Amino acid sequence: MAQKQIKKQNVLIKGTKDGLTFFLNDQCSFDSLITELQDKLSERPTTLENEGGFVRVKVVAGKRYLHENQVELLEKTLYEFIQGVIVTIESDVITKEEAEEIRKSYEVNRLVKVVRSGQVVEVDGDLLLIGDVNPGGTVKATGNIFVMGKLLGMAHAGIMGNSNAVICAASMLPTQLRIGESIQEWTEKEKASIRIMGCAYVNDTGDMLIGRVQNLLTTRPDVSILFENEN
Repeated sequence: MAQKQIKKQNVLIKGTKDGLTFFLNDQCSFDSLITELQDKLSERPTTLENEGGFVRVKVVAGKRYLHENQVELLEKTLYEFIQGVIVTIESDVITKEEAEEIRKSYEVNRLVKVVRSGQVVEVDGDLLLIGDVNPGGTVKATGNIFVMGKLLGMAHAGIMGNSNAVICAASMLPTQLRIGESIQEWTEKEKASIRIMGCAYVNDTGDMLIGRVQNLLTTRPDVSILFENEN
């Protein structure tokens, strides 16, 4: 006797204390999904006991990207059958705008210039500056900062709160360094000690430390590849 094949469900509905969660198959066509959704909703009771007469709905779309018109059809279907209102949609697929933001966060911005007093250079991603940062000049980046020259002004890496960012300079003599929320300033006595190929980072206890670029091999191995030829 041939074994009966169990048809995969395109829509799974799970009740929670906050409402209903709809798990959508991300492999089937959207038309098939809507048809099955309507069939299942037609079998559910229409009497609502929750306050306000609405059902809170969470949609889990998996790897399916829902276009605006598809979301509108889902909203219409849910409301017509059970007075459901979508409060959240979870998807493993990101939009082009989100992908662009991620790309920017990993991008290395290369600049050849001298940042003079009063000037501010700010970038998304890493900053590789071939030149000096003069006293009164400022460089900022959401990622790491690498100065292939003299860092004599202020540098702020991880400006969006990334405490894993680093600041490196061929000649490290800053007025102030910031990494994430950590701030370090230098006294005139400390400024007398020029650090060649220096690198600042925040350790596990939240303290900012300055060492040699070679220390990145152990402290930030994901960044150290940029300087592997310096050893």
